[in-house]
Amino acid sequence: MKHENYDPYFPDQPVVDLYLTTWAKLPAFKSKPAFIWVDEDHGDRSNISGLTYEELNTSVQCISSRLLQVSLKRGDTVVVLCSPGLELVEIIFACQRAGFLVVPVSPPDPSFSGENFHHLVRVLSQTKPKAAIAESDYIRQYISAAVSSNTRLSELLQELKWIPVEEIRTKKEEKEDEFSYNGCRADEVYLIQYTSGATGIPKPVLVTAGAAAHNVRTARKAYDLHPNSVIVSWLPQYHDCGLMFLLLTVVSGATCVLTSPNAFVRRPRIWLQMITDYKATCTPVPSFALPLVLRRGGVDQGGGAGSITSSINLSCMKNLIVINEPIYWSAIQEFVQMFKPYGLDPSAISPSYGLAENCTFVSTAWRLGNGCAFPTYNQLLPSAKLPTNGEEEEEIEILVVNEETEALVDDGTEGEIWVSSPSNASGYLHHPSLTRQVFHARLRNYVTRQCFVRTGDRGVVRGEERYLYVTGRCSDAIKLPNRQPFHPHYIETAAYNTCPHLLRGGCLAAFEFSSTIALVAELQRPDVGLDTLVKACEAMREAAMNKENDLNVGIVVLVKSGSVPKTTSGKVQRWLAKHKLEKGIMAVIAQVNFHDHGGHNLQKNMVQTSEVKVGRKESIKGRVSSLHGEAENMILSLPNNQNHKPTLLSSL
Repeated sequence: MKHENYDPYFPDQPVVDLYLTTWAKLPAFKSKPAFIWVDEDHGDRSNISGLTYEELNTSVQCISSRLLQVSLKRGDTVVVLCSPGLELVEIIFACQRAGFLVVPVSPPDPSFSGENFHHLVRVLSQTKPKAAIAESDYIRQYISAAVSSNTRLSELLQELKWIPVEEIRTKKEEKEDEFSYNGCRADEVYLIQYTSGATGIPKPVLVTAGAAAHNVRTARKAYDLHPNSVIVSWLPQYHDCGLMFLLLTVVSGATCVLTSPNAFVRRPRIWLQMITDYKATCTPVPSFALPLVLRRGGVDQGGGAGSITSSINLSCMKNLIVINEPIYWSAIQEFVQMFKPYGLDPSAISPSYGLAENCTFVSTAWRLGNGCAFPTYNQLLPSAKLPTNGEEEEEIEILVVNEETEALVDDGTEGEIWVSSPSNASGYLHHPSLTRQVFHARLRNYVTRQCFVRTGDRGVVRGEERYLYVTGRCSDAIKLPNRQPFHPHYIETAAYNTCPHLLRGGCLAAFEFSSTIALVAELQRPDVGLDTLVKACEAMREAAMNKENDLNVGIVVLVKSGSVPKTTSGKVQRWLAKHKLEKGIMAVIAQVNFHDHGGHNLQKNMVQTSEVKVGRKESIKGRVSSLHGEAENMILSLPNNQNHKPTLLSSL
């Protein structure tokens, strides 16, 4: 195994928090910015705040001391319900230093709109925290709203000890000789982070402090990060990549410039402007966000003469880390072509792979000095480069395995990706059987104690250089008549490309449904003529079926903006889209059912719903008219006006 430490004179620490105390003592780092926060109005410098390494360390020590003085003790579970920002950063590190088991959660809106509190109910029920940390105003609003809105949530909230952020952030000086580290040890679980929910209900993953430290040290080496690195991130700070980059910043001694996901969604240009202003060398970005930056009109604001690229300079960028598989080459190529004249080096593109069950980071195909000439496979970029003969083994071992026989497959054959490393999480909270199945996998016919994490992702290793391509998810794969899996993102991409002016990119879901394949797609706007909708459905179906002869797309559903469910990181939840379609709770604008009667003779039944169905399946109401055409019978029910407002996240 390789040692990931890049500097023999700077010994690696067993937990991330000990890096912070080390940097804070060094004269060169006392006044060095660790984290900078940029509010949405980036042009107003008064909305920018920061923490040096010394300030962060002092604040973390003060907060951890005060938390231990409010009836909490080492080992207690604490839920953090703070808005994104520097306070959240301080509290996450303070909980590790106090020895708590921390559960960062995005605070639900006190209005309870869209039933956004269900995840919090799940978290409180499963983790059974002793306390919750939040802003005092939020505590008052949310508890009072919960009492009148949801009995179960109200009971859970009343059982908690609530700690206002304002009460624990009053700073006091800690004498140097009084400090002795009594925080989380390497073998202790310090974090519960929930899976994204892309393939099922989010599950609580147990992460030890040592696994987290190993994971970010490995990522530090993979991306060649160091104290001169400047990171820009707008990702959610509560879990996965957004949280990992907070830890990665401290382990690297770097500077990280942060803003909120909402700031990016409202004005994607803020991301480019932050890279420019702070001369960022590294930034993580989900693959779906690159087309968003190019197509969103709001990005032009502030550019001068309507230009997205005016005043943008990306010449310092060394690692543009692209996450959220699958990673299509076309999206990357379009972004590079747009911004190459403005300093973006194509060799900065760093397609990467990760998952919560391995803390976050697993691999990247990027290598220092290797340029950007990545090979492609079925339109996808690789997310890892596996060792070839004679090359030293990587710190994180990756295999491709037949998920049914649990045997290794040959290069060129698709299978399930398995991962083994000290970064592996400990398992799922209160799920012992699932933990054994996922976290203790062993290769069949191999006598070894080595365990692997079954990622649930499918991939294939190709070429002499052994690049790994993440092709899709096992549970999302559509079984063809020949029993071979076909990945739905190919259907969704082909369908979107038929009418990008009509559909919302990244807001389509294909899945098996009642012995056929259903395709659900969001419209950019609901006021579209019937003929246009019919032609769009036909074109989408034809394009999808052209991808594979054995595909049978029997249902095409057009829905309102914000209807296709997504995770907090923007991944489409196909399982939940299927559930909503089955229960009749999709905000359907139009649905076309295709029935084969042999040859090319098709009958299409088109239904436009009269109302958004919420809570239970209801009968379709409205006026019915007939459309006559060759081999066509269409039933239409005209919709009433509907007050369906998409969430801000759905804009992704």
